[in-house]
Amino acid sequence: MTRKEKRTVPSEAVDIYNQYIHGEISRRKFLDGVKKFAVAGLSAGAIVEALMPNYALGQQIARDDERITASYETVPSPDGHGFIRGYLVRPYSADSRSENPASLPGIVVVHENRGLNPHTEDVARRFALANFMAFAPDVLSSVGGYPGDDYRGGQLFRELDPERRFEDIVASALWLKNRSDCSGQIGVTGFCYGGSVSNRLAVRLGDDLAAAVPFYGGGAAADEVANIRAAVMVQHGELDTRLVEAWPTYEQALRANNVTYEGHIYPNSMHGFFNDATPERYNEAAATEAWRRTIGWFNQHVRS
Repeated sequence: MTRKEKRTVPSEAVDIYNQYIHGEISRRKFLDGVKKFAVAGLSAGAIVEALMPNYALGQQIARDDERITASYETVPSPDGHGFIRGYLVRPYSADSRSENPASLPGIVVVHENRGLNPHTEDVARRFALANFMAFAPDVLSSVGGYPGDDYRGGQLFRELDPERRFEDIVASALWLKNRSDCSGQIGVTGFCYGGSVSNRLAVRLGDDLAAAVPFYGGGAAADEVANIRAAVMVQHGELDTRLVEAWPTYEQALRANNVTYEGHIYPNSMHGFFNDATPERYNEAAATEAWRRTIGWFNQHVRS
């Protein structure tokens, strides 16, 4: 199914899908719930097909694109699960494979709550083409990595200790920052779980993080915002009501602590609006503008 062939399913069915992928309901309840929205010309099977991710559809940059160089790297994480594996991408250049390639600012790209799936890897490649080096860690590394299935990935994710998961991300960020081919300036972005982690990482790393761009993630605790030194750009979809309603409180804390920030709420956009692998949630206009702003933010605050 191409984007032009996108089917429109009831928004209530998308809400059920969001509950399912966040582990709030079981697979059976998801499938049973979808059946309620089957109508003439749109079967329950068609609704499920339309809601589930299509990673081939969402791929913008091929894995073997000649403009990038990529590898999987394993990072020590003594305070987490011992190690974390991730996807490292740089723009290809004549010296990118040499012993001393030119240093670039780094971006940590944190996935949703299902592990390092193909969409997140594609986003990392997009950063490489914007002349950053990007590292997308997989918090499922200690349990075998992303299993190739989002449902199973979500189950594995929930089995892991949240604090150790976070320490794995901290280790990833500091490893990237201290690489010889990194300029020493890093930013972080992420989606849903990764958005929440981006806010929390800004608290944890202080001066070691230059910028954060959380997409539809929970804000940092108000009493911890004073530790943030990064420039923070928050991005939400208008229809993602829980997070939109929480945004003013986070904004107040950012302003009160003199944090450089921007907040953007995109009209007619729901949770997951940036993910072009899930067509029923994807909003192309909002995603395009959010990406333009993201690159501009990192160029301003991480590349300097």
